[in-house]
Amino acid sequence: MNLHLKGLIAAPFTPMHADGSINVDLIPSYYQFLKTNKVTGAFICGSTGEGVSLTVIEKKQVAEAWAACAKDDKDFTVMPLLGGTCIADAIDLAKHAQEIGMDAVSFTSPFYFKPADVNMLAACIKTIADAVPEMPFYYYHIPVLTGVGFPMFELLKAIDGQIPNFAGIKYTHEDFMDFQTCLNFQDGKYDMLWGRDENMVSALAVGAKGSVGSTFNYAAPLYHSLMEAFESGNIELAGKLQQKSIDMIRLLGKYGGISVGKAYMKAVGLDCGTFRLPVKNMTETQFAAFLEDVEALNFDSFKSEQSIVNTP
Repeated sequence: MNLHLKGLIAAPFTPMHADGSINVDLIPSYYQFLKTNKVTGAFICGSTGEGVSLTVIEKKQVAEAWAACAKDDKDFTVMPLLGGTCIADAIDLAKHAQEIGMDAVSFTSPFYFKPADVNMLAACIKTIADAVPEMPFYYYHIPVLTGVGFPMFELLKAIDGQIPNFAGIKYTHEDFMDFQTCLNFQDGKYDMLWGRDENMVSALAVGAKGSVGSTFNYAAPLYHSLMEAFESGNIELAGKLQQKSIDMIRLLGKYGGISVGKAYMKAVGLDCGTFRLPVKNMTETQFAAFLEDVEALNFDSFKSEQSIVNTP
């Protein structure tokens, strides 16, 4: 069940029409866009994909569109985030993912009624994973959003030997001691996917092989260069490229947060619309200022290449 994923796995934005409805017609172009930029997979309907803002029906429609694109592509992994609040919905979505040929599924902790301890979280995971025993199952660790911050080493100990299809963890946190311990747990039994783009060099240094991130959508060449520099032993260059990543990511904070990612997508020629409420989107005036800041980064030198022009 362990896929041992490597390279860049994008967390795609869910394309939206101007009225806020999902735009699945753009997904084939999106898929080709990621392939052009040597991205090896898509982690759909996660934080970047506004999964918590989508209905179950919409999540299925998005999943079906991605599955149709990648059905014959063995070099491209697609997994949906099932959710984290309603276990029954997560089971329904997991079974749907299996039916349409997804490669794996993922689940994050319940974040309204939170699990009391790591064993309760493991019980939630097992309940869903057991519904699709032939699918690799990943846990999505993102305590900054869920408020559930159990050490993942403790989760692996609670799960090991109990959930045969448990494949690994998408780790979006800054606890490198915990992350490295998980990497080495049971001689590297589980797949540990790094989820903080701005700390990639540090993750590579402790042994990360695969990463899932939103900025890989629009700046994949930057991270390919960073990984190549690190692997060749040019740590100084890798550090400089990481700083470019940090400078790019700082603009998200300057202009409003996660929604700025869709502004970056518009800047590379793939207009995915805006974010749904309650996320704040930038004004046209702010977008003009944003483009000036993007130009100052010399963004064109490392942005993802657009192979298919998006026309409204």
